[in-house]
Amino acid sequence: EVQLVESGGGLVQAGGSLRLSCATSKSSFDSYTIGWFRQAPGKEREGVSCTRSSDGSTYYADSVKGRFTISSDNAKNTVYLQMNSLKPEDTAVYYCAAGKITPHTVRIVDKPYKHFDVWGQGTLVTVSS
Repeated sequence: EVQLVESGGGLVQAGGSLRLSCATSKSSFDSYTIGWFRQAPGKEREGVSCTRSSDGSTYYADSVKGRFTISSDNAKNTVYLQMNSLKPEDTAVYYCAAGKITPHTVRIVDKPYKHFDVWGQGTLVTVSS
């Protein structure tokens, strides 16, 4: 059974930084694409970034390119999302998710969250202006 354990999040001022972590088992880490999604009140769940450790491929939403960085720690079976230059519009609940879809396909499908099978509990990121 795939399990995802998230940590990080919190309250930060605009322009600040936060790092989210998503830990899973080695088998899941090696065989799944691990992604980060976010959902603000009244809005649809949005794909933020994802990575596949088997080939290092990544995906970033246009809204976070140049500000967010996704990385993997193979020794810890953990995926990180470093969020810099945060804006109030980044405020949302952030979810870690695992799926068999590749980052390349995430880039082109509609509603990519439908292709991720396992979800973390979510962590709130609040960016104050």
